[in-house]
Amino acid sequence: MVTYFTQHAERLDADSQRRLQGNPLRILDSKNPEMQALVAAAPLLTDYLDAESREHFDGLCAMLSGMGLAYSIDPRLVRGLDYYSRTVFEWVTDALGAQDAVCSGGRYDDLITQLGGEAQPAIGFAMGIERVVELLVQGGAIPAARPPDVYVIAVGERSQRTAMALAERLRDDLPHLALQLNLGAGNFKAQFRRADRSGAPLGLILGDAELERGVAALKPLRQDVGQSECALPELAARIPVMLAELAALNTTG
Repeated sequence: MVTYFTQHAERLDADSQRRLQGNPLRILDSKNPEMQALVAAAPLLTDYLDAESREHFDGLCAMLSGMGLAYSIDPRLVRGLDYYSRTVFEWVTDALGAQDAVCSGGRYDDLITQLGGEAQPAIGFAMGIERVVELLVQGGAIPAARPPDVYVIAVGERSQRTAMALAERLRDDLPHLALQLNLGAGNFKAQFRRADRSGAPLGLILGDAELERGVAALKPLRQDVGQSECALPELAARIPVMLAELAALNTTG
């Protein structure tokens, strides 16, 4: 590839001239219309695979076919970072106009070694979240919005710091729990309004007084049931029980 583009150096634009010295494969990714004929005539990467790379690539294609996944081989597809090795890929769509790439990535089996670590095969990708969301919208696959199970109300700098750490621990301990944490300022009254608008059945309240005693207040937000307190280490056990009790009240009420 280097030999080919060097032989046609006078036809390279300034960007490709720069890439020729550092990353010549990136010339294949040129978007300059005046470069397309030169790129189209360049050697195909798939014609220059060594035996090991060919075996690996053929095995990958066989695996994709065996799983019924449609794909096409683009012998001019390259990625912008030098640490990629072996196969690179893109997931594309014709539903988003010019923004057709949804996900792009590839293997980088040598990267950990280059950073000083032990050899470790690896693969990674970057995905356009907005494009995924738009595809979901077009396909009518957007799930119905779900209110949080618990809304965390915290007033005071210390309480807010504690609430952030506590929320992460609860998410780890209760992975199915939908927990929303108030972000930003606001007194108790303002935060309760936000909690009410969230639709959460249960509020978890932290203030200086609660922190001094090592507890959090648990307040039902949808039923006229009294507020209670729970020691911070016991919240992961208490919250599911209380949510079940509130759900039972809804059913019977």
